[in-house]
Amino acid sequence: MTVSPSFTRIVAFAPSSITVTLTLQHVSSSSSSVILCDSHSHSPTRVRSYSHPFPEFNDQVEDLRVPDTWSDPTMALQESEWLRVTLHKWLDDEYCPEETNVEISRIAANSYYNSLLQKQTDLGEILLKMARELESINYKESFHGAFSSANAAIDLIAQRIEQFCQSI
Repeated sequence: MTVSPSFTRIVAFAPSSITVTLTLQHVSSSSSSVILCDSHSHSPTRVRSYSHPFPEFNDQVEDLRVPDTWSDPTMALQESEWLRVTLHKWLDDEYCPEETNVEISRIAANSYYNSLLQKQTDLGEILLKMARELESINYKESFHGAFSSANAAIDLIAQRIEQFCQSI
């Protein structure tokens, strides 16, 4: 069996929910190995999954959740501040520095903070809530939109979760 390094994020949309999967390495051309961080024990969990994203190909999709410890008010504040700074930098670097980036980062971080305090740990739910809150911004003079900004924030959070899982 040949294992090659790879990192793929799969977002599967279903009528009732959104799920996010981190695929860390391809085992063969037809399957992959998925590592998720268990939010209760904080230990990585390996789940076997197929590389094709459609259910008719027997794909298994697992929810990606924020670790429960991040719902502690002190940690929630720390993680939301991390998101504010990191998202602002990412938006400035990816597009161009603009005043809207400050507002996007502030609203996204506030939404994330409130989600964590409400013990809402599913990234799909956090994404939808954040996108709704980001719709309050006027994007007419911007390169961004509510959903692209929320997706960027969730991608950064998913990377942060991956780093957290690897450090334990």
